[in-house]
Amino acid sequence: MSRLLARPRSAGPLFIAPFMVLFLLLFLAPLGYAAYLSLFQEKLVGGTSFVGLDNYLAAVKDPQLREGVVRVATFFVIQVPVMLLLALLFALALDSGLLRLAKVIRLGIFVPYAVPSVVATLMWGYLYGPDFGPFAQLSDKLSLPAPHFLTDSWMLGSLANIVTWEFVGYNMIILYAALRTIPTELYEAAALDGAGSWRIAWSIKIPALRPALTLTLLFSVIGSFQLFNEPSLLMKIVPDVIDSSYTANLYAYTLAFTSQQINYAAAVSFLLGLVIVVISYAFLLTANRRRPA
Repeated sequence: MSRLLARPRSAGPLFIAPFMVLFLLLFLAPLGYAAYLSLFQEKLVGGTSFVGLDNYLAAVKDPQLREGVVRVATFFVIQVPVMLLLALLFALALDSGLLRLAKVIRLGIFVPYAVPSVVATLMWGYLYGPDFGPFAQLSDKLSLPAPHFLTDSWMLGSLANIVTWEFVGYNMIILYAALRTIPTELYEAAALDGAGSWRIAWSIKIPALRPALTLTLLFSVIGSFQLFNEPSLLMKIVPDVIDSSYTANLYAYTLAFTSQQINYAAAVSFLLGLVIVVISYAFLLTANRRRPA
């Protein structure tokens, strides 16, 4: 009898052992090695030497890193509210049951998420083109000045448009799935009380979506501060507008693989990760405090 009871107890660790091994080898070990590298510095005289937290102190004072973080934070303020508002509107429209060909519309909104970000950026880079892009050609036909999508003043908006196009469908699916879990009895009771579709959406659906909205906003915080592919590719088109430190992630990549400053790049990456953790934790703490008991 004791042997039979011992088997289920040992089965759990055996099931999670493959994941733990991969997690250790592919995540914790590289993370620990990067932390180790961030404590050293390669010098012209004396080779690699231990410098403690000097790389982190230099990163805090680095104006290029600060500008990249501020730029990404501005991008977050511009892009995320628009993206989540569109995702919410599409999810509510699909859940209303009033749309014809709802499955086709849902698939059409989600398909851009399946397009790799590299392909999406190249496609939008062509559309934004001031010489051969369709917007420029249309403006030329109408004798109007070409839109300045790739200029310094428009670049953040252009990047926000690309990312919004990519991720509206992803967030819509999360919100739509959350809407489908709301009991229909609530809608029926509200309709009996005289509530219309807009009132039901405002008073029942949107409050019930608060956990899902919190999740999508948390993902958006992390994704915004990891912005890399889009500016990296557009930098090839407009290097005078997007430089190697345009975003913090792009700056860390350039330090590591172009400037060969591996140790300093590791410190910058860890500092950026700390910023993401602090902002995400502050957001979750604020959301939990506002949640009704």
